[in-house]
Amino acid sequence: MNDNKPAKADVQELKQISTIWLVPLVALVIGIWMLVQFVGSKGPEITLTLKTAEGIEVGKTEIKSLNVKVGVVTEVKLSDDYTYITAKVQMDKDAERMLKEDTRFWVVKPRIGKEGISGLDTLLSGSYIELQPGIKNNEKRDFTVLDVPPVAPADAKGLRLILTHREAGKLSVGDPVLYEGFTVGRVEKVSFDTDTKKANYQLFIFQPYDSLIRSRTKFWLSSGVDLQMSAQGFNLKIGSIESLITGGVSFRVPNGSEEGNLITKQMSLFKLYNNFNTVRERIYDEYLEYVMLFDESVRGLNEGAPIEYRGIRIGTVKKVPLRLPTGEEGFSSKQIPVLIRIELGRVYGNNGFDSLDGLKRNLEREFKGGLRGSLKTGNLLTGALFVDTEVYKDEKMPPINSYDDYPLFPTKAGGFAEIQKQISGVLKKFNDLPVEDTLTSLTNTLNTSQKTLLASEKVAKSLDKLLAQKDTQALPNDMRKSLQEIQATLNGFGPDAVPYRNLEGALARFEQVMKELQPVLRQLNEKPNSLVFGDDKVQDPIPAGGRQ
Repeated sequence: MNDNKPAKADVQELKQISTIWLVPLVALVIGIWMLVQFVGSKGPEITLTLKTAEGIEVGKTEIKSLNVKVGVVTEVKLSDDYTYITAKVQMDKDAERMLKEDTRFWVVKPRIGKEGISGLDTLLSGSYIELQPGIKNNEKRDFTVLDVPPVAPADAKGLRLILTHREAGKLSVGDPVLYEGFTVGRVEKVSFDTDTKKANYQLFIFQPYDSLIRSRTKFWLSSGVDLQMSAQGFNLKIGSIESLITGGVSFRVPNGSEEGNLITKQMSLFKLYNNFNTVRERIYDEYLEYVMLFDESVRGLNEGAPIEYRGIRIGTVKKVPLRLPTGEEGFSSKQIPVLIRIELGRVYGNNGFDSLDGLKRNLEREFKGGLRGSLKTGNLLTGALFVDTEVYKDEKMPPINSYDDYPLFPTKAGGFAEIQKQISGVLKKFNDLPVEDTLTSLTNTLNTSQKTLLASEKVAKSLDKLLAQKDTQALPNDMRKSLQEIQATLNGFGPDAVPYRNLEGALARFEQVMKELQPVLRQLNEKPNSLVFGDDKVQDPIPAGGRQ
């Protein structure tokens, strides 16, 4: 036996797993379970489109709904054309039911706007994105973040309307909707339709004010300060404080118009007017169109100017001018055509015409009676004109009764044009005067007067020489002596003079004689032959033989 031979161990394979492998196995199971839990609790990933990434940070900017976290921004990048920002957002599992077609997002940050100051809490915590859950059935994963918070949630109770206007920029999101000065809604959305070439303004009317919307309701722009200068003068209106700053839109059913049916359909269309005056004009939608031909300037006559009859408005100027003179007539025509409207609704309340045909027949009769239109100054400050109508009995009908297929409304020069015509007539008469002959005669008269003055000057010089002589200077003393002698002679016939007393006595005696002669004169007057036969009456002789 060899003792140096190495010993050989017996090797046997183990047939069971060591317990040490349980540790990594358990860890793997836990990891898989956590992964399943994470995947199960993970919501959908959505894409948000923003105009700017201001205040947005990856992994920090949260998505909240009613101040509860429902997601977080995981990625922010520029678009391919660098015109907008794309943000990837990982939503929670519970937020999946909020992501509908009408879900809205907006960035909450400090704002100073029409509603006041908001978002001050984000100064410390940072901006976040607010989610407003949708209520529609269709799901959606791509959204556009709003620039400003929405006026009302999608499930808010109220009425949404669409206002159309031919111009954009009339209203902004958040502008108030006013009824009699009280805010009952807001402008919710602004867009422009390229097909209709009109701006669309979406309004939201809060409940219960939606019951104010009727089929005859009219909407118009209401600025804070409305200043109008027209032929009627100044018209100043001041709205609410909010509308004074931002403007807005007002609505109501115009006075005198039927309310119509209640509007309950969402997104109903209405027209937006520039002001309430335009709304009132729309009431008079039945009218007769005429053309007025004016010889004077129409500067100051604008579209919408009133047509009045003794201060009562009966129509509106539609177009100034209707067209410019063209063709053979050219600018030598001297007449400017103006298109006007005589509105039935304005005349009906005053004269009782119940139809356009009746109004037309009456106007034709008035034209023959002398009804004419003329331009008058309505406002001296602005120079605005209006058309005044009046009856002139002596006016004749114009030779034509139509112009460009419009009936003609006869006109008469008025105001400054009439004054200018009178002044022109006076100047024409003055030009016809024989001014040259008059001036020639006046020149001759002046020459003669000049010769007369020269002769007068020679006479004056001769008088000076005559007065300078001693004999002439002695004349005043002789004349004074002669006057004294005349005075002494006159004094001789005064009351105290002897001739005067003698004359007075003679007159007294003459008066006495006249008194004594009065009986004799009376006797002679009664019986002229009394001086011959005496005054006694002689009895008729009686014959002697006749006595018994």
